[in-house]
Amino acid sequence: MDIMQLSHLFAVFPFLQRATSENVLIWPAEGSHWINLKPIIEELIERGHNVTVAVHTATLYVNYSEPSPMTFEVFQVSFTSETYRDFMKSILDFWIYEKPHLSYWDRYKKFLPILETGTKLNKQICDGIIKNHQLLQKLQEAKFKVLLSDPIQPCGELLAVKLGIPFIFTLRFSLGSIMERLCGQIPAPPSYVPVILSEFSDKMAFAERFQNVLYSLMYDLMSKWFWRDYDMYYSEALGEPTTICETMGKADIWLIRTYWDFEFPRPLLPNFKFVGGLHCRPANPLPQELEEFVQSSGEHGIVVFSLGSMIKNLTAEKANLIAEALGEIPQKVIWSYAGEQPKTLAPNTKLYKWLPQNDLLGHPKTRVFITHGGTNGIYEAIYHGVPLIGIPLFADQPDNVAHMKAKGVAVVLNFLTLSKQDLIDALNTVINDPRYKENAMKLSEIQHDQPMSSLERAVFWIEFVMRHGGAKHLRPAAHSLTWYQYHCLDVIAFLCACLATIVFVLIKCSMFCFRKCRRTRGKKNKTE
Repeated sequence: MDIMQLSHLFAVFPFLQRATSENVLIWPAEGSHWINLKPIIEELIERGHNVTVAVHTATLYVNYSEPSPMTFEVFQVSFTSETYRDFMKSILDFWIYEKPHLSYWDRYKKFLPILETGTKLNKQICDGIIKNHQLLQKLQEAKFKVLLSDPIQPCGELLAVKLGIPFIFTLRFSLGSIMERLCGQIPAPPSYVPVILSEFSDKMAFAERFQNVLYSLMYDLMSKWFWRDYDMYYSEALGEPTTICETMGKADIWLIRTYWDFEFPRPLLPNFKFVGGLHCRPANPLPQELEEFVQSSGEHGIVVFSLGSMIKNLTAEKANLIAEALGEIPQKVIWSYAGEQPKTLAPNTKLYKWLPQNDLLGHPKTRVFITHGGTNGIYEAIYHGVPLIGIPLFADQPDNVAHMKAKGVAVVLNFLTLSKQDLIDALNTVINDPRYKENAMKLSEIQHDQPMSSLERAVFWIEFVMRHGGAKHLRPAAHSLTWYQYHCLDVIAFLCACLATIVFVLIKCSMFCFRKCRRTRGKKNKTE
């Protein structure tokens, strides 16, 4: 190919790229879930696709008023951002401060009103778009090729079915959780697949396996009860009997935001794809002030501390305890903290309302990452090979740090019972025991040793669905089976019936032969 031909090729390439661009609809969730969606959105836009985000007026994290390459379809809801924020705060307060003090069953009794409030707010969000016929018509005319949804925020799958377009889920809660297991039909043998929130590993003793089976049955029953309102809502919206789980089961692809560096080995289905760490990037240089502080740590290095985007502050007592402990280690500490400055803050610790976390974790002087156990932070640590101290607070965080502890990468501390000495001992253990760093580097090698990056894999499957109008050929036939057919209970019942019939016939034949022999022997004795 000569230079002239190459120049013509480069001249038409932008037009070819635009010619293959498609319209993508996004159904986002709040908090770190939105943070996880943004890299996918940015990559789709980079590849020439038109991305539209459906967002309600009470959103806390999706800033639809700023200029953006993505388009926002904003719809009205009947509650305010303050109401939504109060609801989120009630979840955090319960999970962090109340739940640990309650018995197992009291937790669910106490959490029940919060769940009911959440269901009410979620149905109002659904109403804002499903009952907005003008907006639905506008979205219908946009001819979207696919809808990308985080199922922790219900209604994305319902919107996709109403629009008649394929949809893809992107989520992280655990492959043993209710959505994937019951709605996605993914196999989850309780003998070695730990149920979500159990904090078990794949190597369970008898007592743990017993608990795991009970948890699995309990979640099945809870889901039937908890989803009953959604089942009625979805049936009314679609004009035919259905359930939320049946609707979710129509997803073409499930993008699971973990990978084998995090998960325990277990069976998968062909429409489940691992994309853990899709937001991770090589570290960029730090701002000058931050770099100078990091370099001042000398050979001791630094500790990075963050409790995530949703925990803005701590009680004064807890903040002072942590600050005092951090002041007794030789390392410099960079702490992401938006609350009032602790009175015990030592000169070796600096507070920042926001941190370039990925860049700090990728810095060669970082020795350990103190984290609440959010998946985003854990994956940045895995990507850069940094060991962890986990202080889980809520949701999937206890499970996340349990995974890291099982893989020899983390020490786990209890937030409520945390003492100054606990934190000091954990820091000294992780920093001075080389096994933690070695194990972290092994996970990092696994994360990097892939034929394509997690982000590339996620976007590939989104474009795959757009190219082929779905991926129904990857969905298992289990979706069309009843629960008793799935577990072959009808076959087992038939075999048992056959066996019982055979046994019954054999017994009757034996008894007949026995009686016949007795009569024959009796007649013979009388004759004699």
